[in-house]
Amino acid sequence: MQIDPNSDQNFGQDAQTQTEIAQPKQTKVRGRRFFFSRGSRRSFLGRIGLFTIASTVGGVLGSTVSSKKGGNIAQATNPSGSYGKSGFNYKKFVNKAYQVRVEAARLENNIPIPPHPTNGDEERYANKIGSDSRGLPHDARGEVKLEAYNSLTKALTTQNPDDFEKIILGDTRKLVNPQGPLAISLEGINAAQIAVPPPPALFSAQRAAEAVELYWQALLRDVPYSKFQNNTDDPKVLAAVADLNKLSAFRGPKQNGLVTPQTLFRGSVNYVKPNDSSGENVKYVTPPGVLDGPYISQFLLRTIVWGTQSVSPLIRTALPGNDFLIDFNEWLTVQNGGSSGKSINYDPINRYIVTVRDLGEYAHIGGPTYLGASLILGSIGAPLNPNNPYVNSKTQVGSAATFAVGQLQALLNLGTSRAIRASYWQKYYVHRILRPEAYGGLVYNNIVNKTQYPIHPEVLNSEALASTFKTFGTYLLPQAYPEAAPLHSSYTGGAAATAGVNVTLLKAFFDENYVIPNPVIPDPNDPTKVIPYSGPPLTVGGELNKLATNYAIGRGNGGIHWRSDGSAALALGEEVAISLLRDERLGYNERFSGFTFTKFDGTKVTV
Repeated sequence: MQIDPNSDQNFGQDAQTQTEIAQPKQTKVRGRRFFFSRGSRRSFLGRIGLFTIASTVGGVLGSTVSSKKGGNIAQATNPSGSYGKSGFNYKKFVNKAYQVRVEAARLENNIPIPPHPTNGDEERYANKIGSDSRGLPHDARGEVKLEAYNSLTKALTTQNPDDFEKIILGDTRKLVNPQGPLAISLEGINAAQIAVPPPPALFSAQRAAEAVELYWQALLRDVPYSKFQNNTDDPKVLAAVADLNKLSAFRGPKQNGLVTPQTLFRGSVNYVKPNDSSGENVKYVTPPGVLDGPYISQFLLRTIVWGTQSVSPLIRTALPGNDFLIDFNEWLTVQNGGSSGKSINYDPINRYIVTVRDLGEYAHIGGPTYLGASLILGSIGAPLNPNNPYVNSKTQVGSAATFAVGQLQALLNLGTSRAIRASYWQKYYVHRILRPEAYGGLVYNNIVNKTQYPIHPEVLNSEALASTFKTFGTYLLPQAYPEAAPLHSSYTGGAAATAGVNVTLLKAFFDENYVIPNPVIPDPNDPTKVIPYSGPPLTVGGELNKLATNYAIGRGNGGIHWRSDGSAALALGEEVAISLLRDERLGYNERFSGFTFTKFDGTKVTV
């Protein structure tokens, strides 16, 4: 984390008045000592309440404690009653902190709980073929053993920690953090207050369209993004565009109503339509800037200058041919929570993100993506958001305390945790949607084993599926990662939720209309170099939107997420960011008219 050289780096110690520490009793908390008399401690804690107790013990409030030289005993200064130097009113400051916390809780509590409709697949299919069951034991065809599935849903229903330890697993892999979403966040919105649309149902034409797109992403993994232009002559790109345009319910970006090479695999965001009491009607949008210029965001192509060090944008890439779960037995082993026993073969030479496979590998492992974006914005001279109260101040600048990059970077980490809680709540406690690899198993069984699983004919009749069999010798969906997806359900996408929250926070702190100077693209002749980009201007807001959608679609490039997983999660992450900013604003002393930025749907908001 970058340290602002202008910020105060001394962490305050905790303070009490002299009357409150008479006849002290010593307590040590995380290397610090605190002193309270028994009677005064009870009366003190009784006055300030639970929230202020947490603040005092955690060292959050400003300090009036001093340490005498030569001793290791911290003693409080005499604040002249309840006032200190310059007439500072300590009691008023403590009460303000309490009131801010109460007001934040009141505002969050007043947000109505929206409807949470599901796609009905869990109730529709007694054998749970439309639900996520990876990591649990399955039969020879790949259907989950119901005793195991019921042990999972029992734990999710009772929320008893002991029941989570009784979930029946199939092999050695463990479920990822099913109790995490039950943690109560002390800032920001509760997960139950965020509306996301129901995901496409198993038999729907929209699910079929998303499956066809994923098969094409697997087929085009080694095609460079320089071929994703409307003047392309790449036969695979043209075949993918033609196949997607035959689908009746494809919801990805289009130009003049059609998928084109320029829109292929670009990102989108899904919202519940405003004022929809059912929560079922979806608003599909392409965020501003996502279709502009190169496919890859400028924030993935620039060196991250980090103080006296730097981070190269060159990444470790997987070699062509690293495609997994194309053998049914390997696929079944992984569904049961076992290991494929394989690993990725990497190119010994690092390079820029050039191909579909490259972006999939970046989204697989990740990097300092959003922290890096905040540092890149500083290095290219991007101004702070015009609403920042220090932009026009004649006497002050911000620091890590408020309204500077240091505060933003702290929120990026916090936002990631809170967005994951919200996303995983949807995964475990609402939807439990099957992963694309599991859907591929249903397709395989219908064709090879003559099962009658409810697969929409637009998948079975697609060029994508025929080309997959011709290329890989299977009807399973080839995965870019040997372990395939992590062991939690598909909807909503966790990585996309973190992209949504982080990018929204970045837009709130920086001027999103700033045009990025000297944009670049990877050299088509040498992927270890970049060359200047010449085309329409690229703005901070547009390239941040592109960064978020790059990451969301990148998980699909690996074969582990549906388009709708990422599209809904980006909106969810955005909502988490807005709630965090709303809470932060309550505590500021500066004259501040609010964080103003453009949402993914193109609307301007002020928080």
